[in-house]
Amino acid sequence: MTTERYNPRAVEPRWQKAWDEAKLYEARSDAPGETYYVLEMFPYPSGRIHMGHVRNYAMGDVVARYKRARGFNVLHPMGWDAFGMPAENAAMQNRVHPAKWTYENIASMRAQLKSMGLSLDWSREFATCDVEYYHRQQMLFLDFLDAGLAYRKKSKVNWDPVDMTVLANEQVEDGRGWRSGALVEQRELVQWFFKITEYADDLLEALDHLPNWPDKVRLMQKNWIGKSEGLMVRWQLAGGTAPAGHDELTVFTTRPDTLFGASFLAVAADHPLAASLARNDPALADFIAECRRAGTSAEALETAEKNGYRTGVEAVHPFDPAWTLPVYVANFVLMDYGTGAIFGCPAHDQRDLDFARKYELPVTPVVLPSREDPTVFTIYAEAYGGDGVLFNSRFLDGMSPQEGFEAVATRLGETMLDGAPQAVRKVNFRLRDWGVSRQRYWGCPIPVLHCETCGVVPEARENLPVRLPDDVEFDKPGNPLDRHPTWRQATCPRCGGGARRETDTMDTFVDSSWYFARFTSPRAETPTVPAIADAWLPVDQYIGGVEHAILHLLYSRFFVRAMKATGHLDLVEPFRGLFTQGMVVHETYKDGRDWVPPSDVAFKEVDGQRQATRVSTGAPIEIGGIEKMSKSKRNVVDPEDIIGSYGADTARWFMLSDSPPDRDVIWTEAGAEGAFRFVQRLWRLVGDAAPHLGDAARPASVTGETALAIRKAAHRTASGVTADIERLGFNKAVARVHELVNTLAGALGDLARSDDETKAAAAEALEFLVKLIAPMMPHLAQECWTVLGNEDFVAARSWPQIDEALLRDDSVTLPLQINGKKRGDLTVPADASKADIEQAALDSQVVRDALNGGQPKRLVVVPGRIVNVVV
Repeated sequence: MTTERYNPRAVEPRWQKAWDEAKLYEARSDAPGETYYVLEMFPYPSGRIHMGHVRNYAMGDVVARYKRARGFNVLHPMGWDAFGMPAENAAMQNRVHPAKWTYENIASMRAQLKSMGLSLDWSREFATCDVEYYHRQQMLFLDFLDAGLAYRKKSKVNWDPVDMTVLANEQVEDGRGWRSGALVEQRELVQWFFKITEYADDLLEALDHLPNWPDKVRLMQKNWIGKSEGLMVRWQLAGGTAPAGHDELTVFTTRPDTLFGASFLAVAADHPLAASLARNDPALADFIAECRRAGTSAEALETAEKNGYRTGVEAVHPFDPAWTLPVYVANFVLMDYGTGAIFGCPAHDQRDLDFARKYELPVTPVVLPSREDPTVFTIYAEAYGGDGVLFNSRFLDGMSPQEGFEAVATRLGETMLDGAPQAVRKVNFRLRDWGVSRQRYWGCPIPVLHCETCGVVPEARENLPVRLPDDVEFDKPGNPLDRHPTWRQATCPRCGGGARRETDTMDTFVDSSWYFARFTSPRAETPTVPAIADAWLPVDQYIGGVEHAILHLLYSRFFVRAMKATGHLDLVEPFRGLFTQGMVVHETYKDGRDWVPPSDVAFKEVDGQRQATRVSTGAPIEIGGIEKMSKSKRNVVDPEDIIGSYGADTARWFMLSDSPPDRDVIWTEAGAEGAFRFVQRLWRLVGDAAPHLGDAARPASVTGETALAIRKAAHRTASGVTADIERLGFNKAVARVHELVNTLAGALGDLARSDDETKAAAAEALEFLVKLIAPMMPHLAQECWTVLGNEDFVAARSWPQIDEALLRDDSVTLPLQINGKKRGDLTVPADASKADIEQAALDSQVVRDALNGGQPKRLVVVPGRIVNVVV
């Protein structure tokens, strides 16, 4: 009998130390075996890991350990996405340098992650704020610049006048800066861009060749790229209504078939027509200013009230010179999509309908749904966006929308205005070039100079890296690089004259768009060693949150194309397989208006009802809903507390077992306790059996019923767990291990008195069991492996070799029907012929009773499915 309980606090650090000393998980490019690259999205060093990290990295670790056991040469690295605004905020709030804050957090989180026992190659670790990393990123920038993939242009940005920085759309809340609360201004600044639109078609089409990506992620990317085929239609402006120089308005539309349902045109606040009109219209100028203070994200535009300003300009309908439509400046039209001008067809676009109802504009349906009466079909509060037949559309009546598109394109394409067609076909993309300029200190410096003689000049490569200065102050808003007394001063590499450095730093999305490639040769003098990178890449299994499904993944896909164009990679896509895990959620608790952490809550049952009280005060607590763990609602469980109480393996096991990995997992104390009980049960099972196994030879074949049942259970479990891990069905794999432990607990109860054959089967089954749990609970597996008499690392052993013969049943049980109704079961040998099954059915007592000495009218046998006797 095992005399001691399994003690993870003693066991886990010991084996972690042993693995580190043996360099067990360090990857070598020249190691034998097919390469396999497992990567979880690397974390931002906030200072603490959370339960989402535990789940994410536990999943990746299972895959990495499993693939090693299957003979693959596995790369499983770790690093830190370390630049960004939180470090600058900490510098301002705590008067600490961003580098100090960042590296202290990295040290803390590294220790926390190591306590999880992850099979990571820590020798490849880097942070994106390491000079060695951003040096190579600057090299990439210059290569992109040479290739025409990086450029500067004026761009409209959200400007926070208090923090004196550009804000992303998502950082504008109700027209105010997310941190300062200041009213945001729309400004035009010269910004650096990456030419991602160069690859728009390729990025879109290649999504169809990523079968191991979730469908929802591919759809999100397709929608973000937003390819649309339409017409550029020129609308004449009615004479005397428009300012000088504005004779026509060009509109891009994907629905020219709905032209006869148009009731207005609208232009963006930044459209040249709006600017011309505003010079003599103070009210319009005020409206434009109001538009510029609002957010410009898709979400902001979708939820904001649709507002417009009627300009007095009238546009002439392309098919009817007597029909004019009013032109508005509208807050929901963006200058950077299409031409910055639209025509509104309210009946068939919800946004246009909301606008038309507000300003009492006509709503004329022109697409009739099937089985609707054209004389009574009306649009009320909801626009109709489906298919149908065109009506109320003159020469288009009776056509399908597709036919109407072609008819309009043909007719307007043949109509000439001032020597040019009134409409031309055009493919548009929602995707815009990637603005990478950020007005902040804690980011990768953009390696260019501004020379009065030579203009914008790339820094000489021999002068790289352009290092961030350490002696900066955060006592004022804005970019400290702009205020540094000497850092901006430089020498132009072309003319030798004085120049000033670019003070913008790169968007942190740049840092995370190629880190997976750097991991393949993290100490190389060049960004990659192409031969080594091409051998490891693409990442075979990438794991992370769905919140990164658009920008991070899209930018990474762009980067591999840009790096291929500049000779750093020969790669089509960065990630062969992608998995987006669900969140970790927890109940919420409230004491009045205060949120209460789970650690301060006690529960009891009163009249069958679960009630909670606050441990610190004894006050009753309201049990709220289950929500994502967040600091604001204080429903966060600290992984360190869990690991300290139950061990890392228990935390990993619970995270893997509770629900399918793509769904949310509800963390409960009862669930953690249950996982810990299973750890102890498995430990007792192995410990109790080990002294009785001796040197039992592994069985090649067995004849005893008990031994055969043990072997079948082990091999069938191994087969099932193998298939489950291959498809990332971790919760199903856990369930199979539970079943095997139950089976073995019953079969090995009296192992001391068992025959040698049973002991040999038990030894094999326990070896299988330990190997199967090793990817999920590595510390427990190693301790059990040692108890079983092994002196090496189970992590270095191969995956169980499955005997296919043991997966096949010797017999099968078929439902036995009489006249179509089940009357019993029929058990026959698995390899029984149809004739054998028929005879067995006729010999069965239930059929003999039904026939009463007669013969069946018909006997139907569907092998492996059913037997039906018609009497």
